[in-house]
Amino acid sequence: MEIKAIVDCKTLLGEGPLWDVAEQKLYWIDSLGDRIFRADENGKGVESWSVPQHIGSMALRERGGAVLSLADGFHLFDFGTGRTEPLEIIPHKGPSVRMNDGKVDRRGRFVAGSMDTTEEAPLGVLYSLDVNRKVTAIDDNITVSNGPCWSPDQKIFYFADSRSRAIWAYDYDLETGAVANKRKFRDFGPEDGLPDGATVDAEGCVWSAGVYKSKIHRFDPSGKRILTIDMPVVCIASVMFGGRNLDRLYATCMERAPVPGVIETGPLAGSLFVIDGLGVKGLPEYRYGG
Repeated sequence: MEIKAIVDCKTLLGEGPLWDVAEQKLYWIDSLGDRIFRADENGKGVESWSVPQHIGSMALRERGGAVLSLADGFHLFDFGTGRTEPLEIIPHKGPSVRMNDGKVDRRGRFVAGSMDTTEEAPLGVLYSLDVNRKVTAIDDNITVSNGPCWSPDQKIFYFADSRSRAIWAYDYDLETGAVANKRKFRDFGPEDGLPDGATVDAEGCVWSAGVYKSKIHRFDPSGKRILTIDMPVVCIASVMFGGRNLDRLYATCMERAPVPGVIETGPLAGSLFVIDGLGVKGLPEYRYGG
């Protein structure tokens, strides 16, 4: 296994690595720096775009461009012009709430949740943006929405409320986008960090960033931990498989922690990382169908 920092992008809050199979490009975001990045699989040819608000997540669209969860709701984005277009403004439960992490299911829905930026109150909601652009709330009472992803057959939806120190599993109805039978998939102990961005590999194992403790964890479908990777930065935030063979694990991190009591130091803080030699492949990400 080899861990390399491949882009010195100094992201304040690096999130959402997204490998697009069609373009053979990697995208990632700086949530608090209000930027989208794109590069090749080795971190070369970096391009970037500014967005008008804090950005929680993005997904590419089948029709071109992207769908974004910006602070106030869902927006469309045009890479050619750099312009955003409001799609659905979300009536948040308070001024401290903004949109956060999201991903797309096999039917082209964009599922993204909101969070309390003080990370103290359960004011967040998990939303599903359908291909007809209808927004449905599918869960609530969430403090920090993170790590949405699906099992390879899309029958199980995984989701972390970071402040609950747990990843949760739901039964997922791919036909309707509804969730049911919420149960705890995996608790995180004090040395595991908090569950942050996540992905599922081709073997059905869940990979989760253990933010604030320099960890990336791999759990089998029963929730048993089978691997922990120690990273050279404290605030590792999200992970995604990519590269030509979908066998490279990309990881984003923070230049500084947004919560008190955590200090990130060193020249690699805020960099984009790639981990090679894991012997595991990921799954292609889907595009938003609306």
